[in-house]
Amino acid sequence: MRALVVYESMFGNTHTVADRVAAGLRTELEVTVVPATEATHELVDAHDCLIVGGPTHAHGLSSARSRETAAETAAKEPDLELEPDAEGAGLRDWFDGLGYGRNHRAAAFDTRVDAPAALTGRASKGINRRLVKHGFQPIVEPESFLVDKHNHLLPAEDDRAEAWGADLAHALLAVIQHR
Repeated sequence: MRALVVYESMFGNTHTVADRVAAGLRTELEVTVVPATEATHELVDAHDCLIVGGPTHAHGLSSARSRETAAETAAKEPDLELEPDAEGAGLRDWFDGLGYGRNHRAAAFDTRVDAPAALTGRASKGINRRLVKHGFQPIVEPESFLVDKHNHLLPAEDDRAEAWGADLAHALLAVIQHR
């Protein structure tokens, strides 16, 4: 069984979470991790499960403008480094070109500031809706991983992401066995 983890990341947090989710998935599955800019239709189709994650911007998925703002922030903050793929297309654009009909299993995650979701929003909810719209079948509820107000992943969130990936692998196998 093969899983594909697709992510969008501005400052590296979502990339780190994607890598750790993949490490957890690898307890049971063969896993590929790519930024959204490299996630072709052929690559998606070659996998049995799709896990998609992105940063929460303005209560949801990033936009061209919010990515520009993130780049401006990185230019002003010496301890923030912009990811190499951050200036490419984001998940909104990627989903717009994804097509329909894959009928694969899926899961969604995001990174967001450590505050109530009612205040921050959750990109994972929008990701999950788009997965369903494109014919994917979510097997777990969307998950959030938290960053501090300075855009750094909170301690232990990377370990929690790996545990979530392992739980996700087990959930996927359970769904497959009950067919």
